[in-house]
Amino acid sequence: MPGTSIERLLQEVGAVMAGHFLLTSGRHSPIYFEKFRFLEYPRQTARLARNIARHFKDAGVSVVAGPTTGGVIVAYEVARQLGVRSIYAERSEGDARTFRRGFTVAPGEAVLVVDDVVTTGGSLLAMIDAVAEIGGKVVGVGVIIDRAEEPVSLGVPYYACHVIRLPAYAPTHCPQCRDGMPLTAPGRGV
Repeated sequence: MPGTSIERLLQEVGAVMAGHFLLTSGRHSPIYFEKFRFLEYPRQTARLARNIARHFKDAGVSVVAGPTTGGVIVAYEVARQLGVRSIYAERSEGDARTFRRGFTVAPGEAVLVVDDVVTTGGSLLAMIDAVAEIGGKVVGVGVIIDRAEEPVSLGVPYYACHVIRLPAYAPTHCPQCRDGMPLTAPGRGV
């Protein structure tokens, strides 16, 4: 699915929002991707996940892991298409992620880490650490949307269905804060 087709899909389902947003990373941005606008449509989610599954089909993946919340859906769908199992990690202290609910991997088992939207790569790095902590080997990372200002470096093969370089500001350097524009924190009820 070429980039313009993905852009069109994201626009069609109302996933692209303009305003002044507080991102999960703590940074501010004039553009926000509301992941649940595309994740609520199984057919469209399957189309996007198919790109990740195709990219990593020969990587020997036996488990797909994602972070809560949107990453759970992406992990499930990519795993379904690869014919493997899916697991997810939840937030623990700080930015760390922990596998709970009895999720395990065998020592050295090949794990594909997936997520919906990447801004800084912080949650992906936390996922890579969480997989290593339980003995797995990350063989790649796949995301639906890469909106990082600069390419993220994760030390493993990486694939994004859609890449768009967007600004994300520290609150002290945010032009919208400086202009007095109200801040919205999607998903947090603010």
